[in-house]
Amino acid sequence: MQTPLGAVEGIPDTLTLACARVVNGEGGQSSTPAWVTVADGRIVATGSGAPPPDAVDLGDALLAPGFVDVQVNGTGAVDFASAPVEQIVNAVDALVARGTTGLLLTICSAPLEMYDVMLERAARVRAARPDAVLGVHLEGPFLGGAPGAHPPEVLRPADLAFLRRTAGAYGDLLRLVTLAPEADPGFAATRALTEAGVVVALGHSTVDFDGARAAADAGARMVTHLFNGMGPLHHRAPGLPGAALDDARLVPSLIADFVHVHPALVKLALHARPDAVLVTDAVATEPPVVERDGAAYLPDGTLAGSTLTMDAVLRNVASLGVPIAKVVRHLTANPARVLGLNDRGRITAGARADLVALDPTSLAVRAVWVAGRPG
Repeated sequence: MQTPLGAVEGIPDTLTLACARVVNGEGGQSSTPAWVTVADGRIVATGSGAPPPDAVDLGDALLAPGFVDVQVNGTGAVDFASAPVEQIVNAVDALVARGTTGLLLTICSAPLEMYDVMLERAARVRAARPDAVLGVHLEGPFLGGAPGAHPPEVLRPADLAFLRRTAGAYGDLLRLVTLAPEADPGFAATRALTEAGVVVALGHSTVDFDGARAAADAGARMVTHLFNGMGPLHHRAPGLPGAALDDARLVPSLIADFVHVHPALVKLALHARPDAVLVTDAVATEPPVVERDGAAYLPDGTLAGSTLTMDAVLRNVASLGVPIAKVVRHLTANPARVLGLNDRGRITAGARADLVALDPTSLAVRAVWVAGRPG
């Protein structure tokens, strides 16, 4: 076995990982056996057949890119909007150990005056874990007619001045904003966020099909948790779900806990949209939020989010008979591409060496590397 990456300062150590198959993140996989070589945190070569003689043998493992979760609000008892920095950092480390090598700390709707505190806390978490924390996803408070678990009293029309100030003050910390078109009449906020390099997702909205397409014209590029927090899909009034399935500009995300969306519709949606993004929408399960039947609920029975981790998403969707290489694409290259992070989510020369070794039968995570270092 070679010296671990970074063991000698200034020397570009290399590490080759040999495995049964490489699942490349773009929907393909290698023949067996296969190998990946990394140096200085990047993939420098891949190949099939006999590996270099000094390779680390991962046995029958599948080697995939690290997962990218663009919507995760918390995990266990840790709420990313309110927990102390140290607790959030520890929670991020726990998610990395389960294969999530990139994530957006997701903050739900709150009064505008609370966001500086939450964003400054998130900035400190990112500074502590810059490889894994990609930034922040603001889910609200500029939402519309399908609030779900968001407190209706804090929802409001889009505040253009607030968004411009926030985008300017926090720079690339702010990566994704979910808003409702009915909260953004004229789409001024959508255009301003897009011009600032922030991805706009449509969600918690009862917008109709044409209104969703108009939002895409203004720059919206995602739809948050397809089928949840939106009007229904009707054969004569397709609404936001129909736009998410039909309009190539609007990449849908999807919660695959089989509570938020029936397994049959998960499979159909992924077939319709090979570019769809699988997310956990995981939340902290501390009162008043409770865990029940594999999901998280408010006391009145409203779904508040999931209790998923991304490795569980992988196993759930694979259980539907979706080929593993396709499932991996929905967890890796697809979310990375939506965020404009083309060096993540793929196993190819030049990409970041964010890697996950998976058991070929159970799909359990055996090992994780972040920028070439054990995670």
